[in-house]
Amino acid sequence: MHKLYSFFRSSAAFRVRIALNLKGLDYETIPVHLLKGEQREAGFLALNPAGLVPVLIENGSLLTQSLAIIEYLDETRPAPALLPGSALDRARIRALALAIACEIHPLNNTRVLKYLVRTLGVDEAAKNAWYRHWVEQGLASVERQLDHPSTGRFCHGDTPTLADCCLVPQIFNARRFDCSLDHVPTVMRVFEHCMALDAFQRAAPAAQPDAEQ
Repeated sequence: MHKLYSFFRSSAAFRVRIALNLKGLDYETIPVHLLKGEQREAGFLALNPAGLVPVLIENGSLLTQSLAIIEYLDETRPAPALLPGSALDRARIRALALAIACEIHPLNNTRVLKYLVRTLGVDEAAKNAWYRHWVEQGLASVERQLDHPSTGRFCHGDTPTLADCCLVPQIFNARRFDCSLDHVPTVMRVFEHCMALDAFQRAAPAAQPDAEQ
């Protein structure tokens, strides 16, 4: 049994939940409520000094950072592969994943939005405009990258990969903030294929034990 320190709306934790489900691994969810500041409590900081979720514990070993956790799971449980194919295939999958995890997500995560409001004095409308701008622009870039022969039912080929683990949570966030998604039809087609799978459905925010907190 794995222990996953998670927050139901965390994109990064969502990615890892998807990967664990795709790998068929059981895990216990330990909620860390980011909006209540539980990530800054001493007990959690002892696990992850960065004060971020997810944290995965496997047989006493502790792992942090969602993409590092997913790659670890893929190396230790090769099937089904989340980084399949040739070195070029894997590079493309990582590039798609990083386009979301590094180029879109950091600009609209909870810490950034709180800083905009509490420190810089940005009002709610301006904060939401910031969010929508970066998400819509970032997903447009992903859409262009998906205009590629290797794109199939999923971001790369016809089985889910690391890229899909990153894409789906970003779309959930985009919808929560009423972002326009009409300009990314391939992104949304891939999203719908993902959400037809049980592994993605069980990882969704509404399916988590802390969703009503």
